[in-house]
Amino acid sequence: MFNIENFKTQPLEEPKYALPLRITYTQNGVDKNWEAVKSHNSVAILLYHREKDAFLVVKQFRPPVYMNDKNKLMTWELCAGIIDKDKSIEEIAQDEILEECGFHVDLNKIEKISAFFTSVGITGSKQFLFYAEIDESMKVSNGGGINDEMIILEYLPVKNSLEFIYDDNFAKTAGLMFAFIWFLEYKNKKQPIIIN
Repeated sequence: MFNIENFKTQPLEEPKYALPLRITYTQNGVDKNWEAVKSHNSVAILLYHREKDAFLVVKQFRPPVYMNDKNKLMTWELCAGIIDKDKSIEEIAQDEILEECGFHVDLNKIEKISAFFTSVGITGSKQFLFYAEIDESMKVSNGGGINDEMIILEYLPVKNSLEFIYDDNFAKTAGLMFAFIWFLEYKNKKQPIIIN
């Protein structure tokens, strides 16, 4: 578990990943303005572990979530990363799987699900969503991220995934919920999962 101390907010003076700005425009003859943050597009990968019949997800401390709800120390997310390298989005997805989760997945085994826009009122960033299956033979490291990332890996059984989606005691992303529902609709070969 993490211990968070000295949590405070302050204006961003030299942004590296998020650039706050004001947008001005005219819509139907009316001058308008909007506060926004320009940020990178990203990839996210739903990882299904065949032997465990479970999704491999990551848990992290996210300061903006904590800022809004001090009871949410960790968020549950898909393996993901920003698009900031001169590589294909599939290669970036492959890198993130290795760095965060410790599995090597061949590029031709990374399947694109869809793409969508996140935080449309603030950043409007695009996220490319992928799917890959993993097993223990593909594990090459413990994962956990690189540099100073502090990522905890968690296996969530597929049989519990629908209940998890609707349990708002867990801080989770919309992309994760969408990916779980996609899997249950298109990939799950077992009986439908129903929550009480």
